[in-house]
Amino acid sequence: MGMNETPSANRVHIGIFGRRNAGKSSLINAVTGQSLAIVSDRKGTTTDPVSKAMELLPLGPVVLIDTPGLDDEGELGEQRIAKTYQVLNKVDMAVLVTEAETVGTDAFEEVERPLLRLFAEKKLPYVIAVNKAELLCTPQREAAESFFQKEAHLLFVSAKTGQNIQKLKECLAVLMPAENMTGRLVGDLLRPHDTVVLVVPIDSAAPKGRLILPQQQVIRDCLEAGAISVVVRDTELGAALGALKEPPRLVITDSQAFGRVSREVPRELYLTSFSILFARYKGDLRQQADGARAIRTLRDGDTVLISEGCTHHRQCEDIGTVKLPRMLRAAAGKELLFSFTSGGQFPEDLSPYALVVHCGGCTLNEREMKRRLSCAKEQRVPMTNYGVALAAMHGILERSLEIFGNPQEGL
Repeated sequence: MGMNETPSANRVHIGIFGRRNAGKSSLINAVTGQSLAIVSDRKGTTTDPVSKAMELLPLGPVVLIDTPGLDDEGELGEQRIAKTYQVLNKVDMAVLVTEAETVGTDAFEEVERPLLRLFAEKKLPYVIAVNKAELLCTPQREAAESFFQKEAHLLFVSAKTGQNIQKLKECLAVLMPAENMTGRLVGDLLRPHDTVVLVVPIDSAAPKGRLILPQQQVIRDCLEAGAISVVVRDTELGAALGALKEPPRLVITDSQAFGRVSREVPRELYLTSFSILFARYKGDLRQQADGARAIRTLRDGDTVLISEGCTHHRQCEDIGTVKLPRMLRAAAGKELLFSFTSGGQFPEDLSPYALVVHCGGCTLNEREMKRRLSCAKEQRVPMTNYGVALAAMHGILERSLEIFGNPQEGL
């Protein structure tokens, strides 16, 4: 990903839902003006959710997700439907694509109606797009309008002729959730001309020739705040601090270097990590601070779930599968068991786990990250993230939270 490209996790996610052959893929192509999705008269052409990041005016940067039909059949069909419902956990808004001939039928009550209930339960903004409007006669249109009279956002569209496609885009722009346009990683903690030291270790696990996404995003937010960013390796941190005429406002480190960095940074300076910034940015920092404090309550035989939002090639000293388990066993002083998930996988049932330790979630959008945190909170399972947990295990959790307010509350 280029430095100037909006990360997918920061884009508005729009899910396109409906039954097979309702015209979901055709509608995506019409909305984007491109042949992004494969279109066929054969039912079930879309067999897996397909995502495309793009600029869509007047919305801006979005991710469009084309989903398999909710009326799919057979064992594979059930798996495809399950994947479609999983998409609901991460989209910011939805488009239900249907046809007038289906509206009000038993088939509609069986397929589309449960989906509309889920939209409401998840407080998900949505538009109902009655597709193939060019084929509708007046009585069909009037019947559909009557059926959907209580729906706030109903459009008759045609992917074939382009009818109301622009209105659909404008409607989605109106529905855009406010949280997708606000929020700062670190900029709200800084004043113009503040100096921020960012500690970026370069080791065997670091990507060749580039910075990882959290580092890129924090640097960008520092620039937007008018702050002065000083980026150094952990091995040059002491020299960098000594070269500054004035103490920095904040030191931000890769969580894996927390121990060494905390010893080099004077106690009177604020210190936190990239991962902790993401814990605040995309979730509930207080919840994750409490989750880190729960490490000391773990007992022999407890199972800890370690979950990552992305998938990547794992090396011999992988942070998630090797380093964290080793450190958690040492910090708790107990013999622990571990389970691992990555990418879109995250258990709905967390009862087998005594603790969930999640990555910073830089590849997950805010809605998905908050859903995972909410899932843990509702089931009363402590949950934290890598950086918060590492700060706790190094004995510097309260220090790492001071920049945000009251460290005892994790604000």
